[in-house]
Amino acid sequence: MKILVTGGAGYIGSHTVKALCENGHTPVVLDNLSRGHKPSIPAGVEFLEKDIADPDLAKVMKDLGIEGIMHFAAHSQVGESMQKPNIYYENNVVGSYRLIESARLAGVKNFVFSSTAAVYGEPDVVPITEDSPHRPTNVYGRTKLMIEQMLSDYSNIYGQRYVALRYFNAAGADPSGTIGEDHSPETHLIPLILDAALGKRPSISIFGTDYDTPDGTCVRDYIHVNDLASAHLLAMEYLTKGGDSNYFNLGSGNGFSVKEIVETTKEVTGIDFKVEIGPRRAGDPGTLIASSDKIKQLLGWNPTHSNVKDIIKDAWNWHKNHPNRYNDK
Repeated sequence: MKILVTGGAGYIGSHTVKALCENGHTPVVLDNLSRGHKPSIPAGVEFLEKDIADPDLAKVMKDLGIEGIMHFAAHSQVGESMQKPNIYYENNVVGSYRLIESARLAGVKNFVFSSTAAVYGEPDVVPITEDSPHRPTNVYGRTKLMIEQMLSDYSNIYGQRYVALRYFNAAGADPSGTIGEDHSPETHLIPLILDAALGKRPSISIFGTDYDTPDGTCVRDYIHVNDLASAHLLAMEYLTKGGDSNYFNLGSGNGFSVKEIVETTKEVTGIDFKVEIGPRRAGDPGTLIASSDKIKQLLGWNPTHSNVKDIIKDAWNWHKNHPNRYNDK
């Protein structure tokens, strides 16, 4: 199947492109490289250095014979979204509208969307199910929810079928060590801890030790990036077999505290690094854990890489062998 992968040079997109290739599909990567990395694209994969809002995109899809779209292209930093909402609404919402409309004009009916658990905001109950209230607490989460609503309207009115996948904390790297996580600036916990282990930063900070959790630090649900990739393939297969539009959580169902992640990283790397304690950050919920029962039951998804020690081991393999990440900016 020929699949357009927007943001295919990004973190989760690049891992999904690799999985598509390994499973007999033909991905076409579309990325403007504003935040993606060309070296992450496998050799031989067609690459279009374009924006998702490109006015010629419908024609490109038709000419290439695109049969489905996996949409990863988005700005995704929560803090930045609260400081620069304009670029989030422009890139995420307006850009996604242009992409969805191009797909309609090109007659591409199958659309898998990279959404986020940030659409839920502060949960009333954990684990969080797909029917939990949508109360995003930041601009990033609001933009993703708006895109889901657009997809729902296009599905109901035009018959464009979609699956939205709401990730919890994506982490890890492909075990091959050839691709991994490279954000600038980096805001994700595990890469920041590994930078401390590598001596690239003087310490790692834990923000808040007085949460209502077993050890007082925030608890999160970490999911291996390769398990996310496999979910995208299952979602596209579901759509091509005639499945109705739907949305699913993607998490391991297990919660790990910041302290547990720090201690496991010390164990995996064999390096003792400095840890500093700071005050809580505004808007950080104490516990976020997913219920992924729905996708397991309906699509047969089974996360096989998401043991937290394996996640950190794979991430460490990438970081220690690529201390400057892709080094392409």
